[in-house]
Amino acid sequence: MAKIFCVANQKGGVGKTTTTVNLAAGLAKIGQRVLMVDLDPQGNATMGSGVDKRAIELTVYDVLLESASIAEARAQSDKLKDAGCSYDVLGANRELAGAEVELVELERREKRLRQAIAAVDSEYDFVLIDCPPSLSMLTLNGLCCAHGVIVPMQCEYFALEGLTDLVNTIKQVKANLNDDLQIIGLLRVMFDPRITLQQQVSDQLKAHFGDKVFNTVIPRNVRLAEAPSYGVPGVAFDPASKGAQAFVTFAQEMVERIQSM
Repeated sequence: MAKIFCVANQKGGVGKTTTTVNLAAGLAKIGQRVLMVDLDPQGNATMGSGVDKRAIELTVYDVLLESASIAEARAQSDKLKDAGCSYDVLGANRELAGAEVELVELERREKRLRQAIAAVDSEYDFVLIDCPPSLSMLTLNGLCCAHGVIVPMQCEYFALEGLTDLVNTIKQVKANLNDDLQIIGLLRVMFDPRITLQQQVSDQLKAHFGDKVFNTVIPRNVRLAEAPSYGVPGVAFDPASKGAQAFVTFAQEMVERIQSM
């Protein structure tokens, strides 16, 4: 049975998509079977996984409207196969923005992704869902089917404020729609130890959240930032870079954490 995780943060620009695609590639590299679901209409996680969002015929939009199954809609990138870190992609494009309006009038609107994943559950070890930076019907579909939430965050003051909102959202979804939902862990990303404030915020996080803060820290890394322009995760683009190595270490930590749950 697959473990399903949303990568979510209501604050934009905190590295959700970078985290999703690199964790997926890192998990695949250490032998895990992974499905990456792109729930953001911008389709950045799709493009960053080597899949052209303009060329795919079936997307998560078709799955949510139940006109296609995940088995029919998923895709794979040849670039990632060559790099030895291939995973399945349920892609998204701008069409997905329309799903927000269409889903409102449908039955089981917040449980549709959950049902679709249940049909392919046995084929994967991990399902990672890249959520948009807002509490929308799309994010709700992700949270309703997840066992937990991975929260990537920068160690700065405003990130702490955004985290409070996210924790409240998760509590509400857990109480009303998904008993299983919990915060699996907070991942410190784009971290620069030379900046005193970042170190202070990091210490505050550990003091407040304890072992919910992952041990792995993802450093600020140019190669991770360059990778999307080549249509691959940093783990495939430059495996020797500090950022790529940190994500492989994070993937190993995720597997260990899940085994101990």
